Amino acid sequence: MKTLLIAMLFALLCFANVFAAPAAINLSTEYQKIHGFGGMNHPVWIGDLTAAQRETVFGNGPNQLGFTVLRIWVSDNTSQWSREVETAKYAYDRGFLVFASPWNPPSSMTETFTRGSQTNAKRLRASSYGAYATHLNDFVTYMKNQGVNLYAISVQNEPDYAEEWTWWTSSEIITFLKNNARSINCKIIAPEEFQYTKSLITPILNDPQALANVDIIGTHLYGTPYNSFPYPLFKEKGAGKELWMTEVYRPNSSDDADLWPQALEVAQHVHSAMADAEFQMYVWWYIRRYYSPLKEDGNISKRGYMMAHFSKFVRPGAVRIDATKTPETDVYVSAYKSSGADSLIIVAVNKKTSAVSQVFNISNGTVSKVESWRTTGTQNMAKQTDIDVTSGSFTASLPAQSVTTFVGIIQKSSSSSSITPSSSSSSTPPSSSSTTPSSSSSTVPSSSSRPPSSSSAIPSSSSAATPSSSSEETPSSSSEESTPILLPQTHVVRALRATPPQYYNLKGEPLGTTKPSNPGVYIEKNGKQARKIVVK
Repeated sequence: MKTLLIAMLFALLCFANVFAAPAAINLSTEYQKIHGFGGMNHPVWIGDLTAAQRETVFGNGPNQLGFTVLRIWVSDNTSQWSREVETAKYAYDRGFLVFASPWNPPSSMTETFTRGSQTNAKRLRASSYGAYATHLNDFVTYMKNQGVNLYAISVQNEPDYAEEWTWWTSSEIITFLKNNARSINCKIIAPEEFQYTKSLITPILNDPQALANVDIIGTHLYGTPYNSFPYPLFKEKGAGKELWMTEVYRPNSSDDADLWPQALEVAQHVHSAMADAEFQMYVWWYIRRYYSPLKEDGNISKRGYMMAHFSKFVRPGAVRIDATKTPETDVYVSAYKSSGADSLIIVAVNKKTSAVSQVFNISNGTVSKVESWRTTGTQNMAKQTDIDVTSGSFTASLPAQSVTTFVGIIQKSSSSSSITPSSSSSSTPPSSSSTTPSSSSSTVPSSSSRPPSSSSAIPSSSSAATPSSSSEETPSSSSEESTPILLPQTHVVRALRATPPQYYNLKGEPLGTTKPSNPGVYIEKNGKQARKIVVK
């Protein structure tokens, strides 16, 4: 009887906490560089983001999403262009990437035709290709004149699913790329398929001239099964090109974004987009909608927190590294190094209905401890107890139906391991400083700067999601501000030990003890106190 009770107890314990196979994390094997995570703002169709909502979306403090990518609309009506400016400029001024997608050319450039049962299908006139390129270039110029340098512009949104906009065939896209794309003063995205069937992408990859004239292969992922995510032909022929996922919502637009555990589908989807498809960017459809990362009331949804487990930690310029993708059925792991190779980020998704005891083995680098943040049905980005890393290994409990992000500082050594690049995309996004969580008990990782803008987004220690005058990068009437600053963690440690005062740039890089003389915004660290100063 005693033996039976022990066996039953053991069985219950095993059921309550599954012991998964170890997840191997190799710091030396690198894959794609990451631009970031974001969504679409469409002021004409659903209204612009409010000032407070912009702060929630692009800020990286408490109760903020940490998005670093904004997609905007190229209207066929030039009188609507001004409505894109305010939020785009907000994002760009904080150093984040802005790109644009058109749905239709101006009506004067299109013609109707019969396509199957659709008798009023629309396409670009063959004689208007040059005029359409000028139209796109005019939008690029307009935004530049408003203070927003677009990173890229698309040829067409969903040319393969155009019941309500403009159809393009593969040959039409290739003709435009070969003859007209290079007249546009911006990086070019094509083809932005509705579904990642690759039927419009493969012909581009197989046409050397068209491929030479496109900078970014863009696609949407509606209805695309996970086993279709890998794309060997892009690895073979897409060297020097970027691979973006520019629109999706998941799993549907009919359910509320707070529905749990359904929202876990978003975390798995982002994981597979990064680890299997090897995209460099993940962009949601409407940023603010009842089924989106931001609810209509301005609060972050459960789907939003799923994206935030990536966007707040895997900052622009980070590199995905080798990790055991599925150490256990329904457990998904991806890993990244920050742009400065000073932080390790691991995102672990557990879709099982039971907890998992997960071992992580780190090789080719040294991490002494990890911090972690967790979202479950009852928690949102909750800070967890730090975990020590012993002999390159640590064990963490992944609660049933949860997402956990782990962040550890990679210790520098004089004899660092060599890097082994993979055969994946070699395209490099603009450089950016790394982002790791602050050393406080806050649930917030610190933010980072990123080109193309010279500005940088540094979150304050305030938990408010609404913007304040002291949190902006634009100098106020005073030449100095006393807003508390969160430096990247690797520089926080150095700052606490420095002889005050010590000065830093907005990336948190130390500049010495002499106050900078060049005009700009700097951080002045005095003991444990930090403030932003403006040198005019």
